[in-house]
Amino acid sequence: MGNRIFVGGLPWAVGDGELRAHFEGCGEITDAVVVMDRESGRSKGFGFVTFESDESASSAIETLDGSEMDGRSVRVSEAKPRPERGAGGPPRY
Repeated sequence: MGNRIFVGGLPWAVGDGELRAHFEGCGEITDAVVVMDRESGRSKGFGFVTFESDESASSAIETLDGSEMDGRSVRVSEAKPRPERGAGGPPRY
């Protein structure tokens, strides 16, 4: 397992600071980011937290999966690598 976790189901008003504060009890955090929509500037409702150690990330998953933030239950799991994306569009022949 890695030291980066995925957090889904975030309330729209939660920012990076609130995300970091929610996970601080699990260990030393190196980065906490709520993913924002490029065009609207609004939260997409998910983010990522990176810990100093794999053990802290594992603890966060066990402890905070299903926990509540501003009335919403958040999902916490191991972050998966982003799948490779093609060039898009129709195939070229």
